[in-house]
Amino acid sequence: MKTIFPIVYTEGIKYAGSKKKLLPYLLSLTKDLPGIQTVLDGFSGTTRVSQAFAQQGYTVTANDTADWSEVLGTCYLKANRSDSFYEKLLLHLNALPGRTGWFTQHYGGREQDTKKPFQIKNTQKLDAIREEIDRLNLAWEDKCVLLTSLILALDKVDSTLGHFSSYLAHWSARSANDLQLRLPARFAHRGGHTILKQDIFKTLQNGQWDLAYFDPPYGSGNLKMPPSRVRYAAYYHFWKTVIRNDQPEVFGAAARRTDSRDSAASSAFEDFRQNENGNFVVYETLKKLLAQTQARYIMLSYSSTGRIAKEALVEALHQNGKLIKSLKIDYKKNIMSEMNWTRQWVQPKKNFEYIFVLEKTK
Repeated sequence: MKTIFPIVYTEGIKYAGSKKKLLPYLLSLTKDLPGIQTVLDGFSGTTRVSQAFAQQGYTVTANDTADWSEVLGTCYLKANRSDSFYEKLLLHLNALPGRTGWFTQHYGGREQDTKKPFQIKNTQKLDAIREEIDRLNLAWEDKCVLLTSLILALDKVDSTLGHFSSYLAHWSARSANDLQLRLPARFAHRGGHTILKQDIFKTLQNGQWDLAYFDPPYGSGNLKMPPSRVRYAAYYHFWKTVIRNDQPEVFGAAARRTDSRDSAASSAFEDFRQNENGNFVVYETLKKLLAQTQARYIMLSYSSTGRIAKEALVEALHQNGKLIKSLKIDYKKNIMSEMNWTRQWVQPKKNFEYIFVLEKTK
């Protein structure tokens, strides 16, 4: 019998950990599980998974440590004013004349410049729009809709590979387009969703769900990979600054926030080191995650390029319940795996995505 996949439309920015291609599989697997009403999306990122689950009628808890993830989740799962309310505000923001400010100083470039993420005309619009959003003094949910619109618009005119730790040597074709805010594609849902911005283990202390979905960051797949190249805080520091508008101290050619340095933004899920027992830190952290999760089912997706081997993953799952389903999905590598400056670390093997479904032992 042919599997019929649910059809959903989600929005998000270019993202190394995007699960857009996995959504049909995740939803189909969930549909086959009995009694699922509440879902935890533990590492929600661009919130595509949270959006998809909410569209299918589940009550979602979206959790991530990133400021921009909280904003996207609030836009799609919490903001409830009419489209016309936001469209009027977006029309006002689009009409603002550009101005040279902090964003233009650090991230704007002219035609003759190289290795800047945006052309100066668009950072000037960003400077004007971002200041005006704060001046409007809106409720948090309404502000999140405007900030989401701004993030999506910037993502369409950038000159990057989707991250902000280095920039293209020559302007991308899309960077010549004009920054234009549009209403995010919000959707009708049942409400009752929760948006959290905190460490996953804090979230696990205070809740239980029918299903917990985990897509932890993978870190490097090689011991030689410099840690500064794999931190999600380093990849997406720019979006944090757009949200906070705090004009932080920056460093390096990419003008990274100083709080995106490894010493300030480390994550055990991205730690490629081994502990005193010879086990990878990320493996021990994943075992802790599975053990502390209070859910009837756990769904875990993991890439073959991650630090943990498939066999070790399966062992960790078996220690916490009954493995009732597993999928191995083959699709083209994310473009970030093909970047020239990381080619010396890329392994000549296919990239697979695994999805495991665990029925948790009480």
